Amino acid sequence: MAETEPKTVQGLTSVVPTRLQQTQDKFQTMSDQIIGRMDDMSSRIDDLEKDMADLMTQAGGEELDGKNKIPATQKR
Repeated sequence: MAETEPKTVQGLTSVVPTRLQQTQDKFQTMSDQIIGRMDDMSSRIDDLEKDMADLMTQAGGEELDGKNKIPATQKR
């Protein structure tokens, strides 16, 4: 046992709430970071979808209900 670890039940009882709070704080920090990264990734995906739609428009493509897109020059 390290010197900072409690050696009695009373010592353990006083340390546990602090350790639990530290663990909760770390968990909350990591959760916030993950959510922030997800928001950033979502924004990037939205930008990518917009860029792809713009490219399809510039190439003369046409949307077909989210299915395969066929350039207007290849339609029969």
